Amino acid sequence: MTVYQEIFEVIKARKEAFENGTAQENSYTCYLFEKGVDKICKKVGEEAAETIIAAKNGDNDELMNEINDLLYHVMVLAANQGLDWSDVERVLGERNEKIGNLKTFHEVDKNT
Repeated sequence: MTVYQEIFEVIKARKEAFENGTAQENSYTCYLFEKGVDKICKKVGEEAAETIIAAKNGDNDELMNEINDLLYHVMVLAANQGLDWSDVERVLGERNEKIGNLKTFHEVDKNT
């Protein structure tokens, strides 16, 4: 089991506790589930922006932290929407199997 799968299992347990009314007090994860998909999506967006800023600033220590914050919030979103992390990993594995699938992009002539 990967560390991401372990974290996802904790997130799912917190979701179940929230749904059963037995949420752990002061649990940030339960707070997110309580606030719902709009709040969770907002946090995903914020963390994505902070990841971009850290990368643009060339601060790899901060970048590592922001990537993990982003992944955590994506996992909360996945759990909230009823996805299982193994399904997310499966899709990534399927994409990894594809070799040479660089999409060709057409260039737009902005001078015309």
